[in-house]
Amino acid sequence: MKTLLDIENWARHDHFKFFKQFEEPFFGICVDIDCTKSYAKCKNEGISFFLFYLHKSLIAANKIEPFRYRIENENVFIYDKIHASPTINRPDGTFGFAYIDYYEDFQTFNIEAKKEIEKVQNSKGLIPAVSGENVIHYSSIPWINFKSVSHARSFSFKDSCPKITFGKISEIDNVKKMPISIHVHHALMDGIHVGQFIDEFQNQMI
Repeated sequence: MKTLLDIENWARHDHFKFFKQFEEPFFGICVDIDCTKSYAKCKNEGISFFLFYLHKSLIAANKIEPFRYRIENENVFIYDKIHASPTINRPDGTFGFAYIDYYEDFQTFNIEAKKEIEKVQNSKGLIPAVSGENVIHYSSIPWINFKSVSHARSFSFKDSCPKITFGKISEIDNVKKMPISIHVHHALMDGIHVGQFIDEFQNQMI
């Protein structure tokens, strides 16, 4: 379900009109997330750390309303719920696109996500997920402890979905940290909203 946002009476009306004209309206922020406790929990309980942090990031994104905004034609819609469209690595070194529904309950999410991952890993090609606009585009680069990320994009394709990337875990003084990159459409949100997401995600990971 989605609801039409009243742009004319929106506090960010002028910001929306300004940034939506940009050829590149996305901006990105990279931070390190403390994942010491959550990583230990996953190892102790035999849980996929990837699915754990993917689920926690979806919880955070669904709580921050602008992460559920999408531009469709000239309108902005607020989706009731957003889901995940992650890249899934295959044994042959390629990857495919997946679509994973968001469930508040991790056990349900975990079961359904594993089914989708298995399907993608046993297939060929990219398999673009027919998932609509109410997704976040996720990727994981567990080989690189990055400090910045840029994305390949087709500027002719009008896209307003956030893009979140996770990197390689590092450990210093028994503290594990994981880099995360968040790219969002500036017509829909500002740095304060990305900051709210980061704070909520960090809280979920403790």
